[in-house]
Amino acid sequence: MPASMARMGEEHSATSIVDGLARALARCGMPAPEQLRRLTGGATMESWLFVSGGEPFVLRRAPSLEFMDGRPYGHDTEAAIIRAAHGAGVTAPEVVLELDPDDGIGSGFVMRALAGTPDPRAILAMDQPGQLLGEVARDLARIHSLDPATLPGNIPDMDYGEAVEGLVDQYEDAGADRPIIALGLKWLRDNLPERVEPVLNHGDYRLGNLLAEDSHLTGVLDWELAHFGDRHEDLAFGCMAVWRFARVDRPALGLGSLEDYVAAYEAESGVALDAGRFRFWLVYRTVWWALGCIRMADFWRTGEDRMLERVVISRRTSEQELDLLLLLEDGSPEEEQARPLPPPDLAPEPQGEASVGEIATAISEWLATIKDRMEGHDRFQLAVARNALGMIARGEELAGEFADEFLAQELLDGDRSLATPGLLAMLRRSALDKLAADVPKYPMLELARAKWMGED
Repeated sequence: MPASMARMGEEHSATSIVDGLARALARCGMPAPEQLRRLTGGATMESWLFVSGGEPFVLRRAPSLEFMDGRPYGHDTEAAIIRAAHGAGVTAPEVVLELDPDDGIGSGFVMRALAGTPDPRAILAMDQPGQLLGEVARDLARIHSLDPATLPGNIPDMDYGEAVEGLVDQYEDAGADRPIIALGLKWLRDNLPERVEPVLNHGDYRLGNLLAEDSHLTGVLDWELAHFGDRHEDLAFGCMAVWRFARVDRPALGLGSLEDYVAAYEAESGVALDAGRFRFWLVYRTVWWALGCIRMADFWRTGEDRMLERVVISRRTSEQELDLLLLLEDGSPEEEQARPLPPPDLAPEPQGEASVGEIATAISEWLATIKDRMEGHDRFQLAVARNALGMIARGEELAGEFADEFLAQELLDGDRSLATPGLLAMLRRSALDKLAADVPKYPMLELARAKWMGED
């Protein structure tokens, strides 16, 4: 492995982070950090919890300095956005300091820790989800009402057409061989809405980035994707199936109905929402996240971040492909929606010496025996490793190939569509089989099987 690659990913040890944090905290007259530990999760940035002077704080940092390359703005701008939101009554954290290059631990900032849990499943189990949904709508309306004059001047303003073509560029860079994603890109080009007066979008407003306690919202986190744009984008993103987790039956963030979410937002903001614009951004963000998942593999391949999560998240593209097909198929002819699916294309049963899938299963079973010896982020990484081995084992059972550059190009060009006889049934089968291999516990898989195959 090249030296530059080895430096990336987990670039600093906990010891060096303690030393760098001590230098940063000293600038503000704060005591050195204690009880530093890495928080689990985080698809892009790292979070470290620590105590200073008896109070809890969180360090948010890039996993490597190179990881910040190409981003629209740095952590100084992100910190300024959070400060403005906090000052406007949003339940955003209080930023206490930004890292300096001389601190030697990369780019980031320190926030006062907030009460509550970010765990989506714990939040979804709270007693009054409707109450929490109302507070989530309230805070989003407050974010959208922030005065641009109080915000940094380098926050990007989204051009919708450029954004869609940017997704096309990402798709081509990723091989341009995913038919369902091509179908989504074609739909976005055909349904591009007119520009409206932009507001500040949080950019990642969903379960996983919200803190809650006792059915109350206690924090809005992860502002790195904030930009000016259409308010419907923020509203739609949190309602994607993937961010509803186990409660796919509750369309609004897994907490309740869209009607209640919209009503609470409109009451706080005084702005009437548009269902057509909401649908556009729901499709847009589904395509956006599908391509974002694919990019995770490149972060790992190039060495920008060698964390195991990257390669596993890249396979979550199949979640978005299935969700995208569910969103778009309503526009297909009724006879195509009623057409039965072709049977799965299965590989022959393995014989002789152990197959790759069997070896992966054996390793996964052994890892399960050492799970109780792991703590913190190591325990999380072990679970990710077992998921990766499961992908290998299940994927070997399938003989079909899911990439099809020729079909994808025809769909992007409009030469074929969901009105093409048999195409929808074939894409449904492909989406089901690919997701069953990659993420078989994804809740929308059961829903899709029930809808497309009549399975309970």
